[in-house]
Amino acid sequence: MITKINKILCAGLLCCGLTTSLMSCSNFLDEQVPQATLTQDEVKDPKYIDNILISAYAGLLSIEDMNASFSLWNYDTRSDDAYVGGSDFSDGEPFHRLEMGVGVLTTDWPFSSIWTKMYNYLSRVSLSLDVLATADQESTVIQQRTAEMKFLRAYGHFQLKRLFKKIPFVNKYNMEEEDYNNLSNTEYNNDEGWQQIINDLEDAYAVLPVTQADKGRPTKAAAAAFLAKAYLYKAYHQDDDNTNQVTSISEADLQKVVEYTEASLYTNYGLESDLHNNFRPEEQYENGKESIWAIQYSKNDGTVYGNLNFANRLIVPCIPKVHDSGNDFYKPSHNLVDAYRTNSDGLPLLKDFASVDYTVGSNQTVDPRLFVTVGVPGTPYMFNTDFMMAETNTWSRGGGTYGYFVSLKQNVDPALTNTYLFDCDNQWASSMNRIVFRYADVLLMRAEALAQLGRTSDAIALVNQVRERAAGMMTNSIVSGYPNKYGVRYAVGKYSGSYSKDETMEIVKMERRLELAMEAERFFDLVRWGDAATVINKYYTDESRTMNFLSGSSFTADKNEYLPVPYEQMAASNGHYTQNCGNW
Repeated sequence: MITKINKILCAGLLCCGLTTSLMSCSNFLDEQVPQATLTQDEVKDPKYIDNILISAYAGLLSIEDMNASFSLWNYDTRSDDAYVGGSDFSDGEPFHRLEMGVGVLTTDWPFSSIWTKMYNYLSRVSLSLDVLATADQESTVIQQRTAEMKFLRAYGHFQLKRLFKKIPFVNKYNMEEEDYNNLSNTEYNNDEGWQQIINDLEDAYAVLPVTQADKGRPTKAAAAAFLAKAYLYKAYHQDDDNTNQVTSISEADLQKVVEYTEASLYTNYGLESDLHNNFRPEEQYENGKESIWAIQYSKNDGTVYGNLNFANRLIVPCIPKVHDSGNDFYKPSHNLVDAYRTNSDGLPLLKDFASVDYTVGSNQTVDPRLFVTVGVPGTPYMFNTDFMMAETNTWSRGGGTYGYFVSLKQNVDPALTNTYLFDCDNQWASSMNRIVFRYADVLLMRAEALAQLGRTSDAIALVNQVRERAAGMMTNSIVSGYPNKYGVRYAVGKYSGSYSKDETMEIVKMERRLELAMEAERFFDLVRWGDAATVINKYYTDESRTMNFLSGSSFTADKNEYLPVPYEQMAASNGHYTQNCGNW
């Protein structure tokens, strides 16, 4: 993907934003190398249009940062999958209070930070759509680029809505400062808000091609996968403004999920043989058959460090003799590790699940996906035997306060330093793509919709497709040698027989957790299902027995499901914003 923009366009970038979120384009543009000059008419020409649209794409990389990652990993630490981590409770304190559910304030800086950055990104997309609207609407190129921008606009609104629920939508053309100042975050109710996102995606789906020469551009399959996800969120109605409870589940929305996950839409995609292949930086693995749409990071592109992924730099652990002062955030929980345990049939322990502190060498059988997702003491970090993890303080910045498990999906083998992993100002960044939509998620979204519609056997068959890949990893994956080398025991089976609707949903929910763990989906899944308060409060009770920092934690229903609208945004909204429920 092109990463530079013609300098002449600086003058045309109207720095639009929301209330106190007014953006400045100077930082981004100051880093660009001038290539040529374009007139206002030339900007609208299809052959030049990408020179302005690239600012919107670049915003996916240049606007986010390690405290406000667009992947939202920082906010998945509210789930039962992960701890915030770091050195101690004061390190990123607002995030630690957020993961405990207590003492959270509307003035906490992370909330306004991610709000502002997301709307700065949306302002670039909005400008691009304004320019596209003045171009030749009969041009196939213009139509396709408009579809791409609507896809990107949907992405920004989708992430914001998952975080804040009540958000203003930047979805009109040629908005002036007065328009922004008068935006309301209750212009649409909850259901209508999801529909705004869906409207953009359906427009995009109708136009986007099956394939794109540039891998970072969305395709028809990407729009279909995104539509499935948007409809799935919309299906679980939260239409009482005084609560965040699921009041009903829409069969019509679920049918749309089924429609947009039809296998015929994904003929170019499938499951990788090894889950780990989705999380490798080497060129032969990036944009593989399971990656439907991914954020494209780059290296050696003429910039100081390259357009690297700086948003994951906090996740790198302490690595003895490599980076002894790693930041060590987003640490997998004991609860997540124990979720990978299996019974004598190789199936997850759905009933009477409780943490038992699984350790390598235990007689307990586990799913091999555990070791692709979590770095467990007694096994090699990033599958490199030069870096064997241990329960020692050299592997834990917090001295074991947040345990000794490490997230693997965002990290890169230290042996690839200066090739795909780079020391940038004494912090690590990599060129590895971040997959936003992958095929396994499509299968599980379809399984969920079918389960809710009562088609339980069809749903179980899809879950078994994902489990077949996991079973294959016992003998054909980067971790297939672990039983012989480290004494772990694998067992993965498929579901057989008939299951009720409720039983099938429990199976689907667990499979989503195992497959998508540490990809920042878990917390949002729990909220969507209406399970957050029950699951997370039980997690607090179980986990605080050994993880002392969670003592006193409490998830308050009808409050902690969403972030508060940031105080400074409320104060600058001229009374047009309404706070979320929960007595913030």
